[in-house]
Parts: sequence; structure tokens; C-alpha cells
Amino acid sequence: FAQSALHETTAFGPEGPFASEPQVTLDAMPNFDVSTLPVGTFDDDAESGATQNTQQAGLVRRSVKRILEDQKGIYFAPFDPSHIKYDAILLGGAAVFLVTDHRIENNLPGGHYQFYQDSSNIAIGGLAATLGGVWLYGIKGDHPHARETGEIELETLVNTFLVYTPMQFIAARQRPGEGNGHGDFLRHSMINTSFPGGHAMFTWAMATVVAHEYSQPWVRVLNYSAAFTVTLTRFLARDHWASDMWVGTGLGLAIGTYTFHARCDPDLSASCKRHYARIAKKKMTKSKLDHMPGSPQWNAAYATEAIHSPPLVSR
Repeated sequence: FAQSALHETTAFGPEGPFASEPQVTLDAMPNFDVSTLPVGTFDDDAESGATQNTQQAGLVRRSVKRILEDQKGIYFAPFDPSHIKYDAILLGGAAVFLVTDHRIENNLPGGHYQFYQDSSNIAIGGLAATLGGVWLYGIKGDHPHARETGEIELETLVNTFLVYTPMQFIAARQRPGEGNGHGDFLRHSMINTSFPGGHAMFTWAMATVVAHEYSQPWVRVLNYSAAFTVTLTRFLARDHWASDMWVGTGLGLAIGTYTFHARCDPDLSASCKRHYARIAKKKMTKSKLDHMPGSPQWNAAYATEAIHSPPLVSR
């Protein structure tokens, strides 16, 4: 702009006394040649960018690996002999409710459906907001327990979603008031079907993780009360059948418990410490039983000792 103004004769006024004044010329800016810089000038920037990309890729790979490990453990957990009693409770209750679903539905109180919906939304929203605040509190400050709670909660929600979604597609159950009103399976073509109860499943999963992380009685009461409120109000609002809520509650409890035990730090949570203590005790007990006289391990050790022992010399 300075060069144009100094050479302008018509745009800024008539040519007159300015014509006799010497013209001022500006030297052109020298060209910037990158090749003249020392070798390695930009290496630090390139290395930092590559390191950041590598860290992000590593985080994604680790997260995917963790989720796949969780899913494998969750789907195989019902076949663990120690879980058979819980399987029986869940399946037995589901069978009873499936038989009585229609009768229970016909005897529910009518009306106030919007109130039940709003109560459910407030309960689940309040629980989710609280957990989000705990996670941010752990991230912003040096609070490893709060940070662990948020991370396990997020992992639990992902695990719950990956179990919930295929069950919705497979069951394809009609909600109360849909179709013939009997809650038939394999009739729904959408993901938002009746079985299992999604709100109950996600809420109980979240509440279970918090109840394990912070095992104080008042924390357990608040979290489980919120989960029970969501379950009951969704049921009274005619969004689900009784069996939907039963199975959703059971699966939420199971997924939350599994994810917590798989990822918790015993130095941060008393519940996690007790869990690992029980595992250690079982291993010690099993080890003692395995090496009792008459066991295969004891017999093998006895045989090895007999082979390597010097023979008795008779006199």
C-alpha cells in the first residue's frame, strides 16, 4: 500500500508540486529460503506431531482391546460354575414374569404416565450428571479414585450398549400397547424394542459401579434408589413388561460388577481390595487341596522324591 501511495498521481489529487519531488522506492523484501536454515531445525516439531499421533493411535488400540476383553469375559461369565446360582435366579425370575406379564400389566394403576416418564428422566439424568461431575473432578485435579470411577463408568456403559443392542434386535419384542398387546417376540423391526429394559439396564450398571467404588451405606442407598426409581417409573409408564425390567436389572448389575472387578485398583477401593482378597484366598485354598496327600500333585511329588532318593542298604 505504501508503494502504491507514493507512485499515485491521479487518485489522490492533481499532479503538481508532488511531481517534482523525488520518488521514494522501497526495497523488495528478500526471499525466505528454507534451505539456508541449519539441518534439523524443524525436527522437534515433526517428532512431537508424530509422537502425538502415535499416542492417539495407541490409546484407540488399547481401548478397543479392553472392550473386546470385557465382551469376551461378559459373554462367558454365565458359564462360570461360581455364577450358576445367579444364572438360576435371573432365568427363573424371567420365566415367572414371562408367564405372568399380561396379568401384571392388566392390574397396574392407570394414569399419570407423564409424571412417571418425567420422574424417570430426572432420576437417570441426575445420576448421569453426578457421575460426569465426579469424572471431571478426577481429571482436573489429582484425584485418582474419582478419575477411575469415571473411566470405569464409561467402559461399563460401552459394555452395556454392546450387550443391549444385539439383544434388542434378536428379541424384537413389542411394547405394551403395541400389536395384539401380548408382548410378542420377533415382531418388532426397530432397535428401540421392549426387551430388555434399556433404562433399567444402563441405570443399574452405572449405580453398581458407584456402589462398588464408594461402598459407604449412604452412597449405595442413593445410587440404588435412583436405579430403582427409573425401573419402577418406566414400568408404571407402560414402557416395558415386568420381565423386561427384571432382565434389564439383572444384566445391568452383572455387567457393572464384572467391569468394576476387571478394571478396579485395590489401592483405591475397599470393595476392590476385598474382591482380590477373596480371589487370593480361593487360590491358596485350591493350592492346599491340590497338594494334600492322595491328590495327583502329591502323588507326582512323592514319586519324584522316591526316584531321586538313594536306595536303602540292607545289612
